Amino acid sequence: MAMPAPFSRAARRSAALVALLAIPLGGCSFDLGSWGADSQKPQPVVQTPSDNISARSVNDSQGYATRGQVLAKSGKNEEALAEFDRAIALDPYNVQALYGRGLIHQAEKQYQQAIEDFSAANGLTPQKVEPLLGRATSYLAIDKAKEAAADLDEAVQADPNSAPAWSARGQAYERLGDKAKAAASYGRAIALRPRDEAARSGLARTGG
Repeated sequence: MAMPAPFSRAARRSAALVALLAIPLGGCSFDLGSWGADSQKPQPVVQTPSDNISARSVNDSQGYATRGQVLAKSGKNEEALAEFDRAIALDPYNVQALYGRGLIHQAEKQYQQAIEDFSAANGLTPQKVEPLLGRATSYLAIDKAKEAAADLDEAVQADPNSAPAWSARGQAYERLGDKAKAAASYGRAIALRPRDEAARSGLARTGG
């Protein structure tokens, strides 16, 4: 029996989010929890007084963020989004929650909201590839290739071994009509991840 259309669309969105959460970035599986530990928690560029956010609020926020991640991986996007919202309400600097919420918005094609969350996460962790790649992917989805290319230039500088960043950079420069940079980027992606079919197709299109 054919799957009802509404369920099919929801299933596709959930599958897309699960895939995003599991993307191997920078050579390893990206764990949202790695941004959650208090000892590794990045400090924002502009901080509020430390007593404005209590230690308990930070801990509670992390609990919500962790539950949000589990729910998102189970395809329960709405419930995950609610958990991420709670986490951010308690601690606006919770990068795990900001990034996770951005992935949900991206999976739901709410690209501007995704860009805002990825931008906030990037501001807190400027040397992380993941928020830059997430934001660039959303920029590409709304035909802002120039902005995407700028993010991806920064991403490959932050982690030259990120095959997804090089592959996405190839897409951005291909859209901008710069075949030389596109081909070079696709080539780097293939060198790092030989089975990257998207990069292989891109390299063929750009004459590499």
